[in-house]
Amino acid sequence: MSTRMFGEPVARREDPRLLTGQGRYLDDLGRDALAAAFVRSPHAHARVVDIDVTEALDVDGLVAVYTWDDLPGRIGEPLPLLIPHPAMTHGRTGYPLARDVVRHVGEPVVMVVARDRYLAEDAAERIRIDYEPLPAVVGIENAARAGHLVHDDVPGNVGAVLLQETGDAAAAIEDAPHVLTFRLDIERSAATPLEGRGVHARWDADDESLRVHSSTQASTSVRAAIAAKLGLPPGKVEVVAPDVGGGFGVKIVHPWPEEILVPWAARLLGRELKWTEDRREHFVAAAHERGQVQHVTVGFDDAGRVLGLDVRIQHDHGAYMPYGIIIPIVTSTQLLGPYKVGAYRAEVTSLYTNTVIVTPYRGAGRPQGVFCMERTMDRIAAHLGRDRAEVRAANLIGPDEFPYDQGLTFQDGRPLIYDSGDYPEMLRVLKDLVDWDSFADIRATAAAAGRRLGIGIGCYVEGTGVGPYEGGHVEIDSTGRVNVSTGLTSQGQGHQTVFAQIAATELGVPIESVHVTTGDTRRFGYAVGTFASRAAVMSGNAIALACRKVRDKALRIAAEALEADPRDLDITDGVVHVKGDPASAVPLRTVAVLSNPLRYAFDEEAARATQFATGGSPDEPPVAPGDEPGLEGRDYYSPVRSTFAAGMHAAIIEIDPDTAEIAVLRYVVVHDCGRLINPMVVEGQIHGGVAQGIGGALYERMEYDESGQLLNASFMDFLMPYATEIPRIETGHLETPSPLNPLGIKGAGEAGVIPVSAVIASAIEDATRIPIAKMPISPSDLFALLAAQDRPVAAPQNAL
Repeated sequence: MSTRMFGEPVARREDPRLLTGQGRYLDDLGRDALAAAFVRSPHAHARVVDIDVTEALDVDGLVAVYTWDDLPGRIGEPLPLLIPHPAMTHGRTGYPLARDVVRHVGEPVVMVVARDRYLAEDAAERIRIDYEPLPAVVGIENAARAGHLVHDDVPGNVGAVLLQETGDAAAAIEDAPHVLTFRLDIERSAATPLEGRGVHARWDADDESLRVHSSTQASTSVRAAIAAKLGLPPGKVEVVAPDVGGGFGVKIVHPWPEEILVPWAARLLGRELKWTEDRREHFVAAAHERGQVQHVTVGFDDAGRVLGLDVRIQHDHGAYMPYGIIIPIVTSTQLLGPYKVGAYRAEVTSLYTNTVIVTPYRGAGRPQGVFCMERTMDRIAAHLGRDRAEVRAANLIGPDEFPYDQGLTFQDGRPLIYDSGDYPEMLRVLKDLVDWDSFADIRATAAAAGRRLGIGIGCYVEGTGVGPYEGGHVEIDSTGRVNVSTGLTSQGQGHQTVFAQIAATELGVPIESVHVTTGDTRRFGYAVGTFASRAAVMSGNAIALACRKVRDKALRIAAEALEADPRDLDITDGVVHVKGDPASAVPLRTVAVLSNPLRYAFDEEAARATQFATGGSPDEPPVAPGDEPGLEGRDYYSPVRSTFAAGMHAAIIEIDPDTAEIAVLRYVVVHDCGRLINPMVVEGQIHGGVAQGIGGALYERMEYDESGQLLNASFMDFLMPYATEIPRIETGHLETPSPLNPLGIKGAGEAGVIPVSAVIASAIEDATRIPIAKMPISPSDLFALLAAQDRPVAAPQNAL
């Protein structure tokens, strides 16, 4: 079997098409379709008193106007709560169109359908809605005080209280030689993909079927939701994810109101209908993430070993919680990172606010947890006067301690058991790459020239490959083309490349012969979705298992044709041959023909499979019992639990002495995601993640005022880093294969973003000797901290 594709830095096969403008995104579809627009609430909290559509009716080209009162049956019911959990005491979701009360700016109230989007927007502007404003609850502290309620029937604005613990943390802290207590804050940010959300739907009245295109990360789940809400058999609903211009988690939420309303209206009107989100809509009507307040108490010994850790977290989940408490679960479990903690207790209170909903964004709770633990490690080091890397080393799980059970429950409902890793070696490699031990001299030289440098470090463990399953289908046709399909969707991860590498390796075919389809329920109907760094682990292994079925069948059929033992055969470059005798061979395309007994011949290849051309016993059926025609296979991969990747990052930053501007001079990453399918794709994922992490650490925040208005809902006001703000990222790889799946792989999609805020905070603190307890941090924030110092700012004397 050829193995040259797996592990090779193959160039991304999808890029030429995308980079030359041949991508096919949601808004490229339905050019003659009707268009939808939405009237959205301008208030964070208000009662809807009256809706007057009279003026809109005068717009030429208006087709329909819908309010909640127009929504029949299940269409008008609240949207589903996707992931129920026992800790959710008061789970609430919104309606497709607001019923009686709006609870955040941007909530949809009226849907308008017109001949084109311009006319739909014109009509929407003419609709008059009378609101009775209600007190807005904005910010975690206001929500916790509960002076006003987001939902009248939710006491204290508390949607859930999650407790995760192992051991007696309170007793361990009380008995510890050293104890620290402090508060940490992470503010809101958002995914902001270049392409927003969008839906296109077409109803076929003759077939009574619905075809929907959605810019989604979960096409099969969108299909299930649409079928349930519209009362259609799932087989009569097709959902296709076209090229998707970024997701980063916001498009895993489903169904969005528009994913129900657009198909419903298309069916009702008997016309194609499309809605494409504009940028402001994405800011105020999609989803945000990150906002938490963390109260930390830690007990530790003289070496810095953590004996007990108690973390009380207040989490802002916005006006509704359709995605449950996945983010709090991930924060509370992934907070532990690569460390052995003597006893641990985390209590997360998830709070309603009159702001946009909070659902997973790349990292999905991990950046908050890592920020908490890594800030804790730095506080311990500062208290003891020890090297920060030394304190981390004292707490690391050893390579001989795997599998390591942390005693908690992860987001898949399974035990938090780390499968493999070598964290001490990872720390050693990171220190070597960034010249950690030499940084004191580097900083002293810079200080002599009037420059202020700092170095930071951050470590993490990332649960990847979350179940319950994914599947793969592989077919070799009579031209030798290998068609691979899987149900999860692609948003730029390189699936068409890495899945092709897996198939080429397993089947022994040229990668040019492999063609991959994702996110199309017509090709593969059962799937979960793309999130939580799971695509390679889940679909990659499913495709490998399906390929192995196809390979076994191909060898069996070829053995009959070559009169050989299947065990003596191999496949190289798409040709089945006897090992050591390349001349005794048959192409896979011919094997594909032979796998399908024919009555009719359409060409010379097909003639080889007709009834008078094939051999075999006249007493046996042409298709053996238990077999089926064609050279294809389908299989599923369902893991017993998640697999855990890991990484460590370090950064060197410089602070401008006059403006407090923060520049990242060097950024170093060491990462372990098991066996690498494609090192270049993994590095690309890491680079993109680090860039988003730097944005989240230094630039990006959602700025709400006290009335619940988002003040920076545009790319003019919402800061993001340019390429000029991102340094060259230096990467090192470790490979500790996972024992939990056939390919030994772990996920990598979110790794780059996870520790960045912690790393940058560590570096700023190192440069200034000012405790950094809140991120993101802007130059003005840092300038104020520097100005508030009691002593004149001087170059720090101790590098580490």
